[in-house]
Amino acid sequence: MRIGCDVAHVAVVIPTLRRPESLTRALRSVFAQTGLEGHGVEIVVVDNDPAGTAAAPVAVLTPESPFPLRYATAPRPGVATARNAGVGATGAPLIAFLDDDQEAGPGWLAALLAAQATTGADVVFGPITGVAEGAPDWARAHLDAFFGRDGPPDDRLIDKPWGCGNALLVRATALPGLAPFDVAADQLGGEDDALFARLRASGGLFGWAARARVSEIAPPHRATMAYALKRAFAYGQGPSQEARARGDWPGVIRWMAVGAVQAVVWSAAAVGLWLLRRPARARAMDRAARGLGKVLWAPVFEPKFYGARELARLEKLSPSGA
Repeated sequence: MRIGCDVAHVAVVIPTLRRPESLTRALRSVFAQTGLEGHGVEIVVVDNDPAGTAAAPVAVLTPESPFPLRYATAPRPGVATARNAGVGATGAPLIAFLDDDQEAGPGWLAALLAAQATTGADVVFGPITGVAEGAPDWARAHLDAFFGRDGPPDDRLIDKPWGCGNALLVRATALPGLAPFDVAADQLGGEDDALFARLRASGGLFGWAARARVSEIAPPHRATMAYALKRAFAYGQGPSQEARARGDWPGVIRWMAVGAVQAVVWSAAAVGLWLLRRPARARAMDRAARGLGKVLWAPVFEPKFYGARELARLEKLSPSGA
């Protein structure tokens, strides 16, 4: 039985790149959504693999879906390109993004919609429970937290935007133009940061949906300290790069000085905690990496996580795309 109206009021967009098992899990979690009576809902899967590997699982799962399930392609690998393709594949005025490694709770979408209606925010974010399966015991708590996020205990407006995964965006105000996400971020990520920075500058509002929780199940190659430290370094680059983009060179120098102190202090703490075999060394290593990122902020040092880099990694594992 199909749920909702004929015309989609909200589209759930799931970009994916060669993750059939986790895509299946994500889709079935959307199929199980409750409390959506009266809402027109559709699902858009954006296949970011040139080989089109998501077509088969989408075809298999389509008969299970209580909502219209659409398949779109974005054969140029890149996180911003995939998100733009998802936005372009639907005319819904509200767009909810769910990553292909996330699993939504039954009331997830209804909670996002309720929070948006209550707050009037242009973008609403929900909490994430990080699950770093296979992580080493000493780093598990840190990595679970690293892949998660938490906020206020109730629905409200917030000052700080988060990432697009588990977020509801109002198309008219938060997704301007045909390609709202900057494709320059295809390989690096941060496409949502740039979008939300522009929205904030124009007076846009951000909201929090306390009951819109999803789980993010980090795949094995990400559930490691090496990957988390690489991401922490990239996050650390942000303040220095933002100051550079504004032409604020005194700000760049200030952030570099702050980063240098953080890198030295937290590196020393990490060494001491490592010698003592304390789990807290994971957090110290994270802070040291963020500090180093503020110092080494230039584009030449930017790590790449998405798009062609991720596809190349997957090709090594399975050249056929099977």
